[in-house]
Amino acid sequence: MPRGTQVRAAGRAVAGVLLGILARLWLSTLRVRVVVHPDLATYAAVPWVLAFFHGTQWPLLAWKRRRPTLVMVSHSSDGAMQARALGLLGFLVVRGSSSRGGMRALSAILRRLKRLDVDAAFAVDGPRGPYGVAKPGAALAARRVGGIVVPMGSAFTSGKVFHRAWDRFGLAWPFTRVSVVLGAPIASEGSAADDDPAALRRLEACIKTANDDARAAFRRPGESARRCRWPQNRKA
Repeated sequence: MPRGTQVRAAGRAVAGVLLGILARLWLSTLRVRVVVHPDLATYAAVPWVLAFFHGTQWPLLAWKRRRPTLVMVSHSSDGAMQARALGLLGFLVVRGSSSRGGMRALSAILRRLKRLDVDAAFAVDGPRGPYGVAKPGAALAARRVGGIVVPMGSAFTSGKVFHRAWDRFGLAWPFTRVSVVLGAPIASEGSAADDDPAALRRLEACIKTANDDARAAFRRPGESARRCRWPQNRKA
């Protein structure tokens, strides 16, 4: 490897570590309220594939996950920094994307999920959008390992939404209140295709419902997450 490339790689590694440390400190200040759909208790023994939209992940990172969680991060230079940072936040990082090494990375995620000792998380509209348009990766992973898809949403009371960014990234300010919603479980259905357009539209609707519930949690703190209108909500 040329020396210049080595220097740049080392610089990205250091930047990733610093980003991870800053993120841990920042996230530790957030006041998190978690709303969990009661039906999720039925699926405690199977892998969860957490599904969310790009841009909503900052408050989600503050949620104390139930067990180690796999994430896929691209092979780009930005991905190298992100992988370091997410590692410091306790995630198990697998490198790959839909355009480069994606199937190998997904295969690695599936192999680990089959051990039943981890969960996985997918930004379903990644890596390049369009915003809110689901790809089949999360449903495929849940189906292959007999797990469930868990739609997730988030909201915060004070922060900045970058509306000009394609993912409308939302950054909660330190010490603010945030809500995290784990919505109604979506059980695998062996007869349906992973890329069935109708199923993907329903998944999008369930994630949108979770985000709506996260915003509503500040107004209706006593309510639990709503049941998304999904015909496959049954025990796997």
